[in-house]
Amino acid sequence: MRLHVINPNTTASMTRKIEAAARAVARPDTYVTAVNPEFGPVSIEGYFDEAFSLPGLLDEVAKAPDADAFVIACFDDTGLEAARCATSAPVLGIGEAAFHMASFIAERFTVVTTLSRSIAPIERNLAKYGLLARCAKVRASDVPVLALEEEGSDARRRIEAEIALALEKDGAEAIVLGCAGMADLADALAAKFGVPVLDGVACAVALAESVVQLKLRTSKRNTYAAPLPKPYLGDFARFAPR
Repeated sequence: MRLHVINPNTTASMTRKIEAAARAVARPDTYVTAVNPEFGPVSIEGYFDEAFSLPGLLDEVAKAPDADAFVIACFDDTGLEAARCATSAPVLGIGEAAFHMASFIAERFTVVTTLSRSIAPIERNLAKYGLLARCAKVRASDVPVLALEEEGSDARRRIEAEIALALEKDGAEAIVLGCAGMADLADALAAKFGVPVLDGVACAVALAESVVQLKLRTSKRNTYAAPLPKPYLGDFARFAPR
């Protein structure tokens, strides 16, 4: 099984962390490739960054026509619907995967993400996926995404403080980490707090393997049909559907 994991931002150190998290849970017969675009934002923090990350993300999907499944490793599920239009292979977002996995093991979960501007997109996705009622709260640790890559930053302390509040005040029974850059923290945080702590990368890998095993493909009837051929102008000419 060939699993193609795409980090939609351009920070290679984060891609390596994501790749390690994916390989740690992948089956022995799953070949994991993790990549990031060569152009686009170094981190995705809000709707503006997201918009400029989409061409690079879709470019990486096009480069892997033989992949059995794709994982979009941005917690906002950046470009998820567009990627599903671009391929027949299953495409899973780490946010959607983590929400569903948390709902299997806990009645109520809290999401701990990076910046406050990420709260609204996450809540919007929860509503779209039908899981907003299962989420006790979306909490921001006020940690910039790239701070998760910096040695000596207080990112972990801030994340731990929000988890403590989630357990004390939200009635949370599980914690979902709301950023792919937190992938390496899940096991240690679960041990510290004594509750399930879910990393979306691991969740998406496990679910992607299951979808492939069931021989399921992305439906091309209506919503995720391939884009209609047409010219694109200017800098986007090379992305035109054919």
